Amino acid sequence: MKKKKSQTLELTDHNLLKVFNREKRPLDLQYLESIFSLDRKEKRELKRLLRHLVERGALFRLKNSMYGIAEELNLVTGTMWCTKSGNGFVMPDKENMRDIFIPARFMKNAFHGDTVMARVDQTFRGRKEGKIVRIIKRNTHNIIGFTKYQYNSLYIIPEDSRYDNYFKVTKNRIKDEMGDGELVAAVITRFPEGSENPECEIVRLFKNGLNNTAAITTFVEYKYNLPGSFKRSTEAEANSLFMGDTEDRVDLRHLSHVTIDGETAKDFDDAVYVEKDRKGYTLYVSIADVSAYVAMDSRLDREAYERGTSIYFPGKVLPMLPKALSNGLCSINPDEDKLALTVQIKFTRNGDIVDNAFWKSIIKSTRRLTYREVEKTIIDKDRATRKVLKPLLTGLDHMAELASLLMDKRKARGSLDFDLPEPEVLLDIEGGITNIVRTQRLFSHQLIEEFMVAANEAVARYLRDNRLPAMYRIHEPPEREKIRDIERLMYTLPIKKMKSPDGEAHFLQTLLANVRDTDYEFFVNRVLLRSMKQARYSPVNKGHFGLASECYLHFTSPIRRYPDLICHRSLKGGHRQKPYTDDALEAMATHLSERERVVMEAERELEDRIRILFMEDKVGGVYQGIISHITSYGFYVELNEIFVEGLVLLADLTNDYYHFEEEKFRLIGRRTRKVFRIGDKITIRVAKADTAANRLHFVPA
Repeated sequence: MKKKKSQTLELTDHNLLKVFNREKRPLDLQYLESIFSLDRKEKRELKRLLRHLVERGALFRLKNSMYGIAEELNLVTGTMWCTKSGNGFVMPDKENMRDIFIPARFMKNAFHGDTVMARVDQTFRGRKEGKIVRIIKRNTHNIIGFTKYQYNSLYIIPEDSRYDNYFKVTKNRIKDEMGDGELVAAVITRFPEGSENPECEIVRLFKNGLNNTAAITTFVEYKYNLPGSFKRSTEAEANSLFMGDTEDRVDLRHLSHVTIDGETAKDFDDAVYVEKDRKGYTLYVSIADVSAYVAMDSRLDREAYERGTSIYFPGKVLPMLPKALSNGLCSINPDEDKLALTVQIKFTRNGDIVDNAFWKSIIKSTRRLTYREVEKTIIDKDRATRKVLKPLLTGLDHMAELASLLMDKRKARGSLDFDLPEPEVLLDIEGGITNIVRTQRLFSHQLIEEFMVAANEAVARYLRDNRLPAMYRIHEPPEREKIRDIERLMYTLPIKKMKSPDGEAHFLQTLLANVRDTDYEFFVNRVLLRSMKQARYSPVNKGHFGLASECYLHFTSPIRRYPDLICHRSLKGGHRQKPYTDDALEAMATHLSERERVVMEAERELEDRIRILFMEDKVGGVYQGIISHITSYGFYVELNEIFVEGLVLLADLTNDYYHFEEEKFRLIGRRTRKVFRIGDKITIRVAKADTAANRLHFVPA
């Protein structure tokens, strides 16, 4: 009778794991075949599913060819994070697990960024230590470094010190003669085994180093293995698409939707419109219906998923979707009929939500507006701009009123409003850098942010309440230890002191308000942001700490973010057609969070190297700045005149021996008692700007 019951089990990865959990022991292939009573074709499917579960890290294959649940075998799957010292950490995929320290001797040739499986061997002073037992997936495919001849062979020494291998060059596509110290890009052709060196093929020579933005961009693309052009089959699929039937859609072309974006934007995800009557406000957020064109598991879908997100570099974009879609069919260009998903939210005159509605729609944007235009219209009350936009003035004024109400609501619930300006690289016609300035955050930016947050929360609540699959955007509270560090920092600064109010969010919110418009605003915002846990994607709703939101996801940018496309499909599918299983969503969340992390690293490194390139002809120059970060080896200085940060090394403070007092965020001289602390103003001289080595060094002037 028991066997008959087990035969009804469908052969899926979920049911396989149920069998392992029920048996509570390692199982072999023959036993699993008998449990599911499989024919020859189904046995092949069983092997495929087992391989898939092993690759995911859910199961582990033992030396005796039996399979066991990884967690029961004290094994943890995660991402390898290497340090310059040669040691590393595994950042577990599983939620709420602390990083596992891996000593260099137990790395098993894992590279920085690889997906690995580690065995936890011991816990020392609360820190887990272990060893790598298996490299599940190699995520490094290219290597950037400097050439070196040794024993009649050519090697590449990685420029990133987190890779401690020499890569032997077995092939070279570059015909130029090479000496020692040439900067090159290579494709890894063989990973290390035992004591043998990994091997590679040189594909690019940076002949003049990194002397322009184009070379730096290419360098970063190779280093992070970023996607280039789309596959021909993907492009062909995109070019074959056209706007289909609109009969089942709500016609909203009579509403005066507008898009509001930056001056250089070319892909317009969202359009907005606000009505006001005696009862309150009605907000319409209409988002490009990318899912109407990108079918699940199509070539377009698979490549978009692998990319995960669009990547924005100065003067260049690596899009998630081909231009036929991102700049064409799916972009909400003015005066064109566009397929959309519209979120309608009704608010009282006080900004309280009273109703939501969601529609498949067809819209027509009446105008493409920029943030500066809107700012001039609703804040500066510029007469010339208001005259040009006269037909839209009423709608824009209603938008400003509603956005102000929503800002106050979010602030009251404890939302953190970080004001961290991004560097804006100004390029000339030939791509040369003319300046690096702080981006200005306008009220018009905040207006669109508020409307997008409102739409994202409305969709998140609907999917949660109806138990539909969703890819939530979660942000967990910071660790208490981090909050204590921030409290200590606060008392070292000459700013208004305060008692910790109830709740960490309100404490941090008050601190941000106290440093606004002071010399300490930028770096305090950054210190707080660095103390936060990184937001990520998850099929399980855990709320968003930074936004003080109980339920949040990404819905409003499906042209440039794959998680938004997932939520569109769930919303459209409803209860009749759930497009994703829980297991599929969990795997997708891990991949998409990882893609986001890689892209953030790439964008940050590109910004750093461009800043250094801009400073190369300014070596010897004297500038004013503020100390933004203190470490045991020196301190960082953020310049006032140029949006650039450089390092003052402890070795260059030659007038005394300086001691690092971590708890007081300062360096203090043993003889002179001179103090360098976070927030101090300082005059520096540029001592070194080396783009290839990614080093910008200052000395006190």
